[in-house]
Amino acid sequence: MKRSLALAVALASGLALGAAAQTPPAPAAPSGPVRIAVIAFQAAVAQTNEGQRDFADLEKKYSPKEQQLKALNDEVESLTKQLQAQGDKLSEAARASQAKTIDDKKKKLDREAEDARNDFQQEMGEIYNSLASKVYDVMSTYAQQQGYTLILDVSQQQNPVLYANPATDISKPVIDAYNLKSGVPAPPAQPAASTAPSAPKPAAKPPVAH
Repeated sequence: MKRSLALAVALASGLALGAAAQTPPAPAAPSGPVRIAVIAFQAAVAQTNEGQRDFADLEKKYSPKEQQLKALNDEVESLTKQLQAQGDKLSEAARASQAKTIDDKKKKLDREAEDARNDFQQEMGEIYNSLASKVYDVMSTYAQQQGYTLILDVSQQQNPVLYANPATDISKPVIDAYNLKSGVPAPPAQPAASTAPSAPKPAAKPPVAH
């Protein structure tokens, strides 16, 4: 689905991540130097092979509905233009009938578009929640193996990170580690002329260790 219908609304409204990470008891304070890394967690989730596949499948699923709503919207616009152009030539009863038809179709369009947005957002949230929890587990394992003591998420609009050396960004290594673990192959390369939408970046917070 080309960045329309429910996609923009779903991303703008944000998705609540309901899957809390299962974390072990807090370890003892590190004796060595503190190592800090950053990750664009939301983008990392969406850019995994599994994320690209699942979000693309979701867009394809809702593409027919989008086309249906577009056709209904085009019909409403066409009827509105006809009424505006021929209104003075129609009887009062005919104008009233045409206006009611337009109003009924607008209400139907609004109702079906709202239903589609809600359904899309719910399914998108379920996909993201499930995948984010698994990526979080891989990130935690990677951080422990590499000796990191703190990981900061820089994908939030409001985050405390003002500057981070690119070398501290573990987004790609975590994505690579998850792809290896999941076994999901990379999606086929898009043709050069393709206008496929970029991977969705849900505005949900990742699981937070307590």
